[in-house]
Amino acid sequence: MRKPVFALLAMLAIASCGGPGGDIGAIPPRPTPVAQPSPAEVLQSDLAGLSLTEYYDKSLEALTYRSPESIVWNALSSVYPLDTPVLDNLSDDYTRDTYAMVQVALDVLRSFDRDLLSDDDKLSYDFYEWYLQDRADGLDFIYYDFIATYNFHGVQSDTERFFLDIHPLATRQDAEDYLTRLGGVVRKFRQVIDYLNLQSGAGIIEPAITMDAAIARMHAIADGPITAEGVSFYDHFVAALEDIPELTLDDRTALRIGARDTVRQSIYPAYRELRAALQNLRARAPSGIGVGQYSRGNDYYNYMLRHHTTTDLTAAEIHQLGLDELQRIHAEMRLIFDQLGYPRDETRAQLYARVEADGGVIPAADVKATYEAIIQAAEQELDQAFDIFPSSNVVVADDEFGGFYIGPSFDGTRPGAFYAGTVHDEPWFSMPSLTYHEAVPGHHTQIAIAMEQAAGPSFRKTVRFTAFVEGWALYAERLAYELGWYANDPYGNLGRLQFEALRAARLVMDTGIHSMGWSFEQAVQFNMDNLGASRGASEGAAGRYSVVPGQATAYLVGMLHILDARQRAQDQLGAQFDLRAFHRVVLTSGGVPLALLDDVVDNWIAEQLATP
Repeated sequence: MRKPVFALLAMLAIASCGGPGGDIGAIPPRPTPVAQPSPAEVLQSDLAGLSLTEYYDKSLEALTYRSPESIVWNALSSVYPLDTPVLDNLSDDYTRDTYAMVQVALDVLRSFDRDLLSDDDKLSYDFYEWYLQDRADGLDFIYYDFIATYNFHGVQSDTERFFLDIHPLATRQDAEDYLTRLGGVVRKFRQVIDYLNLQSGAGIIEPAITMDAAIARMHAIADGPITAEGVSFYDHFVAALEDIPELTLDDRTALRIGARDTVRQSIYPAYRELRAALQNLRARAPSGIGVGQYSRGNDYYNYMLRHHTTTDLTAAEIHQLGLDELQRIHAEMRLIFDQLGYPRDETRAQLYARVEADGGVIPAADVKATYEAIIQAAEQELDQAFDIFPSSNVVVADDEFGGFYIGPSFDGTRPGAFYAGTVHDEPWFSMPSLTYHEAVPGHHTQIAIAMEQAAGPSFRKTVRFTAFVEGWALYAERLAYELGWYANDPYGNLGRLQFEALRAARLVMDTGIHSMGWSFEQAVQFNMDNLGASRGASEGAAGRYSVVPGQATAYLVGMLHILDARQRAQDQLGAQFDLRAFHRVVLTSGGVPLALLDDVVDNWIAEQLATP
């Protein structure tokens, strides 16, 4: 039975005044929403009252969770379990929240009294402080990075590498997580598009010459077949399903269908929308290269030089260092050319064509086995200079072009991988040095030892500074020469010198492009003249340096710093100097900024001198 209207009105009156006796018709105020604390405020509260050790663990955990992809990259899910399989959040709000958290962590770190710490604890403190300050300084240049560029630094390539080489696919859960994350690609790429819009609003658009390459490289995925077959994300997933024993035939069928649908619904629109965004920006893209053309571009470049080299070297100093080192390296090359009877009136391109022909070419079918043999031979000789070794293995992984390394996982489920170009014939002269750099005793030896044996808090195992990591790998090439691994192989030694010249040329080209107004053609010609490289390779080099400012300067700066530290130890210790012990103390430091490497080595020298 319906209530009379007056009865309903009476009930409403009582409700509106809070019950009998209230003011008839009064409307209570709406409750004020409770403001949710920001991530930085939560971290501030979480870090309050902790010991330094607890602070390290808690702050690193909070910052690590800001990048769930990095947890997968390093197989850290057993340490930092993920509730849901997600990709990194690249939104502007999330990024700014992360910067605020970094600043909180830095402020709290500085509330501890460093003077009360032991020497090794001071090193950890300084390591973390340098890392946090460097990250915090990046806030001023939040829209300067070219995150949708054409090479391995761009989100397109990085995302593909994540799914093809990093994401685990050993169990049913892995497969389901793969599809869930694959479905998140479209959201992530839309965040990249938002970033590009904010970036262009700040007056920064990637140069046209590299943007064209980025657009061109997206066609294969953006315009993939409706079946999804032939698209890397799909083909890799379907092939991996065959190796998951717990799956039934019906399971595999369902997962294949899920992958096909997800590629259609997420991957295709992601790549198409990002391509369209770049195409829309293309009309306003500058024809020149170098970040110096943008407002505060010089400040940004100075920041990037410090970020990558972990030194205070200026662009002018780095430029001159590169020129000086090129002169030295060219003189060393000439000595070997003379020993081989090569003409003095030929260009470096002509001379290295002779080196390639005389050194021999390895057929594509034998390239992988040749790289594996070089690694095996190097491992057998490591005890000449090392008394610590990584427990994880390194494998040679197939790639069309290769020339990079991905470290092992912390849980031991994934070995280190040297990605080598195994599709084409390869000239012998370049293969030994590339292997020493990427695998043993280079990246794999250093990174795996840091992960397994670095002293101090966990960030000394996980945080990697470009100058130390790449400097060590280039040092490994030089060390191989010093240990006699190029004996009776002048062609391999000339390959080493060409690689070293490449790193010296990078100092000149990178600073030329970003600090001295070089054109793209000027950079290309410099590379051709000083390395004997082809135009295609030189264009690739100039393009890479133009979109990742400062990164290419880290290699030679790092190597020279390590060599200077070693020479200082040899000079002060004399007969007491032990190369194995030097390498042990350097590698177990965890890959510190170069300024702190001096502290590590100087403390070790003092300890040795104090030992009877």
